[in-house]
Amino acid sequence: MTQSKAAALFKPFEGGRLKLDNRIVMAPMTRSFSPDGIPGPNVAGYYRRRAENGVGLIITEGTLINHPAAGADHDVPHFYGEAALEGWARVVREVHEAGGKIAPQIWHTGTAREHEKFPDSDADPIGPSGLSLTGERVSEPLTVSEIKELVQAYAQAAADAKRIGFDAVELHGAHGYLIDQFFWEATNKRTDEYGGDLVGRTRFAVEVIEAVRAAVGPDFPIIFRFSQWKPVDYSAKLAAAPEELERFLAPLSAAGVDIFHASTRRFWEPEFAGSDLNLAGWTRKLTGKPAITVGSVGLNSEFTSLFESGKGGETASIDNLIERLEREEFDLVAVGRALLTDPAWAAKIRDGRLDELQPFTREALGTLS
Repeated sequence: MTQSKAAALFKPFEGGRLKLDNRIVMAPMTRSFSPDGIPGPNVAGYYRRRAENGVGLIITEGTLINHPAAGADHDVPHFYGEAALEGWARVVREVHEAGGKIAPQIWHTGTAREHEKFPDSDADPIGPSGLSLTGERVSEPLTVSEIKELVQAYAQAAADAKRIGFDAVELHGAHGYLIDQFFWEATNKRTDEYGGDLVGRTRFAVEVIEAVRAAVGPDFPIIFRFSQWKPVDYSAKLAAAPEELERFLAPLSAAGVDIFHASTRRFWEPEFAGSDLNLAGWTRKLTGKPAITVGSVGLNSEFTSLFESGKGGETASIDNLIERLEREEFDLVAVGRALLTDPAWAAKIRDGRLDELQPFTREALGTLS
């Protein structure tokens, strides 16, 4: 791939109230390098290095809303409290000084929280029906008043993101965490207004999006990440056909989402039979909103191969990705492990230095390089 062939990745983007210098997004990746939930100078430096090397938009690792059961890991950063927010304000300053833009991913892990990891806490894991992803009852179903409190916690986090200078906010509605637990029939058995059919199960997310929009105003970009797959079932489908996906996305779009981040494990795989479009492609087609694609960009295997074979992925051509971007299947490209292992990935692609690209290895998980 030559510099000219990669040009589509480096065209400016303007859409969904967001303006970027190029189409490359740093995907959110949990790092667990924030003791007691407070991101330090090392976290700021980590994100700054990606901005210095030409990433158009950085989406941070998942950050926890202000709820006692939000987290499943002690060292995942908080997005509440004076010390944590001061840490994030430093991250924002450094990314902006390097010419980048940044959005926090705000998150609640739902029933992914495990009691044994928090022996000094009596906070139960929570979910719409109190069910884990494997169907085990781990708590009582959320009450409506508890749901309303959670909605406001998301809104407060978004308001704080705008206040301290972030350029957008991403809501984590994927991968079997709290919002996705409302979406998925296996974890949402409710018979009230927060359950029912696929559209009915979007109500919690809709209320979160609406509350966030009210908190940040009409011009602050809201990104929404969703996935079909779940950690316990990579073949899971919220929507089995394009018509179902359209019904699922319509209320989220109407509630105020500007950009959809369609999480897949391999960007090149079609989402439905009879079309080459991936999930981001279908999302863009059905909603008319900009879409971010993601999934093993620049690598030849998905993340789970690291644990199955000890290898995380050799470098791979992105020619197919560029072709899809050029025909406007999607608008933005989120890069995960390739950027994790190599802060200069975007600059190397831009400059045609493909022989300098690095494979992803297990060692990359243990550092903030």
